[in-house]
Amino acid sequence: MAKVFLVLATVVGVALAVLLIAVSGFLFGGGPQSMNAGPLAAVAYGAAVIACVAAPVAGFVLNSRGKTGPGLLVAWLPAIVALVLTAMPAPY
Repeated sequence: MAKVFLVLATVVGVALAVLLIAVSGFLFGGGPQSMNAGPLAAVAYGAAVIACVAAPVAGFVLNSRGKTGPGLLVAWLPAIVALVLTAMPAPY
């Protein structure tokens, strides 16, 4: 049963990474709709994309070593963080 949740976490993590890549032009592009974010934001954004893909891999590794609970938590961490950030109010 844990493998099913790990596969679901992988699908969700890859979907989050694709979403982040798809909307990156609105943050870092040069058009009039862009926020023209700085280089530090670009590094943090890249780290978030990498974390969305690496967390499920780490979850599978932990599961294969017999640590199913922490593996599931690590695998679902990008989705949990995304939900928490979505629930936060806008800073304006």
